[in-house]
Amino acid sequence: MSDHPIIFEEWKTGDGALIAVARLNMPKTLNSLSLEMIRLLTPQLKRWAEDPAIQAVWLEAEGDKAFCAGGDIVALYRSMTEPQGANASEGEAFFTEEYELDYLIHVFPKPIVCWGHGIVMGGGMGIMQGASHRVVTEGSKLAMPEITIGLYPDVAAGWFLNRTPGRTGLFLGLTGARLNGPDALFTGLADRFIRHDLKADVIAELCKRNWQEDEGHAVVGSVLRQFERQSTDAIPKSPVRTHFDEINRVTDADSLEATVSQLSELAGGEGWVAKATRSLAGASPTSLALVWRHLHGCKHDSLKQVLDKELVLSKKCLSKGEFAEGIRALLIDKDQQPRWRYASLAEMESAWIDGFFNQ
Repeated sequence: MSDHPIIFEEWKTGDGALIAVARLNMPKTLNSLSLEMIRLLTPQLKRWAEDPAIQAVWLEAEGDKAFCAGGDIVALYRSMTEPQGANASEGEAFFTEEYELDYLIHVFPKPIVCWGHGIVMGGGMGIMQGASHRVVTEGSKLAMPEITIGLYPDVAAGWFLNRTPGRTGLFLGLTGARLNGPDALFTGLADRFIRHDLKADVIAELCKRNWQEDEGHAVVGSVLRQFERQSTDAIPKSPVRTHFDEINRVTDADSLEATVSQLSELAGGEGWVAKATRSLAGASPTSLALVWRHLHGCKHDSLKQVLDKELVLSKKCLSKGEFAEGIRALLIDKDQQPRWRYASLAEMESAWIDGFFNQ
């Protein structure tokens, strides 16, 4: 197996066209997205966009555990804790270039199929959500769990979480709840459910099709639809769909404090909703406040406006300490005892949160 962090290939189709392939190739780190990977993928996508022989792009990952479990937050931790070192500007470069990549995928002029098998979280969601054809499988686990590390759902989450049904986006942002494949379909965060063991057949069928005569999105849609019909027996239930009314009820409040209180009342129960809300107990109060304000503040913004706002917000997260402390507790010292700046929402000063949003 190649040791390159991303493997690029081109598959020939029966009529001589090409399907471009980008395979994330860091399975030992669950294909977490590094600055190096971003700097490989962005220019390659730009070349494929301009190459008339390329009819579509296929995004996948090596290994069965994860498509992409998020960003390389250990590298970000170094950039925050070694301000005098060579890594001092790496954090700002990471977020700047990551969001440029996310935007590029969203506006890409050709079909992009993302095979979202396994864990798809954080930065992985940023890549997947921009794809024109987002495929989930029986093994997909999607989430935006940034509240546990002192960050907030970024990578255009201010855009895509605001487009989910009801208040499910707010629920997902405040809890970091994990979604299965059908959950992703119900919330509009995926387009097709296909069994993972059919992946090779999907690829073979795409390569057999006539790309010169038919419109690219129609070709991809036809193939994916064909294999989705073969996968109906493997589709599990969607807990989000099952608990949709309850999710809307507990997120119906006029303040963050009241919403969190209603969510927390469910944590002592049983089942999916209880499990999803237990993360609130250890969440950063700062992160919860950032989620609430960010999602409400960009509800009517364009994708570009959201990413511009998130770049400001993420750069502030690099400098204000809460994000570094969350990573320390989770991945560096691994004591699972983050010392958040404020122990509760009630103690938090509004000026502290204002500082994250001011340029």
